[in-house]
Amino acid sequence: MHKLRWLLIVLLAAFIDNAIALTRVSQAISVGGNTVTLQVPLNTRVEFLASISGARFPTFGPDDEMIVGTNGSTVYRLLPPYNQATSLVSLSPRSHSAVYRSGKLYVAAENGVYVADYNGSSASLNSNSFTRIFSFPTGGNHSSRTIVKDAAGTLYIAIGIDRNCTDQYLAGQPPQYPANDQRGGVWRVVETGANPSLVPYSTGLRNPIGIVFKPSDGSFWATNAGSDDLGNNLPREVFSRLTDGSWHGMPWFQYIGNSFARQSCISSAPPRPASQATPPSVTFDARSTPQGLAFVNGGNFSSEFTGNALVAIHGSSSSNRHPKIVMVKFSGGNPVSVEDVITGFQYSNGSRFARPSGAAFGADGHFYFTSDRGNVQGLFRLISTNNPPPPTPPVSPNGSKSIPAITDLILDDS
Repeated sequence: MHKLRWLLIVLLAAFIDNAIALTRVSQAISVGGNTVTLQVPLNTRVEFLASISGARFPTFGPDDEMIVGTNGSTVYRLLPPYNQATSLVSLSPRSHSAVYRSGKLYVAAENGVYVADYNGSSASLNSNSFTRIFSFPTGGNHSSRTIVKDAAGTLYIAIGIDRNCTDQYLAGQPPQYPANDQRGGVWRVVETGANPSLVPYSTGLRNPIGIVFKPSDGSFWATNAGSDDLGNNLPREVFSRLTDGSWHGMPWFQYIGNSFARQSCISSAPPRPASQATPPSVTFDARSTPQGLAFVNGGNFSSEFTGNALVAIHGSSSSNRHPKIVMVKFSGGNPVSVEDVITGFQYSNGSRFARPSGAAFGADGHFYFTSDRGNVQGLFRLISTNNPPPPTPPVSPNGSKSIPAITDLILDDS
């Protein structure tokens, strides 16, 4: 009876937590002559900080500086209050993400991982400062390489298969899959020998653009984009927990309904059976392309955010799925639902004001996200108006005042 009562209490708490939705209001924002009305949580405000062409994933280095990768070859650096981006280095095509660790800066580009000694904002880098420590196969539609570290400093790198249903697998050792087909999952970097090496950590992920460790418990999570051959409604994109050796089925299997279904777009035998595949924790709309994610770990936001993950939804290449920021809500350490946080990035004619890509929480407690496409590309932040930062007029990457000041207006929610 005691166990039953405890279970009912847990289920009731999860239901109540899931049922409490954010109250959102309208906010108009103008950047460079582009105006849109967003829906944002009550007592928050979206601000545009700095123009960065093709801005992708942000991270933080020494002295709280921000480092932002791009879908080009340039990596940018921003010092607090993050309203001016300057070129840190021009390195390699699609230098999508970076991570700082113990005096070194690691940049993950499409063709590999580069590392340089780095001591912060006083450092001056060029391409000769970097050494490529890993090489990755290139080509295809999935060019993002995401690098992160865990609490102990171990590095992890995500890589997608090159196209929709390509027969590629992160097997670790040829000959079953040659080096150019070692794709579709997350590598762990092992640094016990003379030279670092890569070992498979999680496999069967078609395009895991966003990976992050949850600060409160060290659990590892990924966003993943599913195949696009089943129309606009299937399969749903997934949010999954990664564990050492976990297999997620793709591209041979997609999670449809409540089970894994064999896909006709690939004829080769799957390397592991569907019975071993890890189901997703929650899902997003099909073709919505979830990318960066960040966990709310304290900060300036209300209790409705605490312990949850904010995810940048890039939107589909067509206009059927809108870009937005959503929240994956957790209860008892597990994801239970998905809720819209910031919407309205898409105009009625299908064009986009912005397309969220990267996500990060700063030491200042604010939520930062980037846009790599659309009319406005660069760095945004979501702040709590109960604890706002000092106003910081945005400027362009070259320091000129070419980016107009933001116009913010809270409108009646209707």
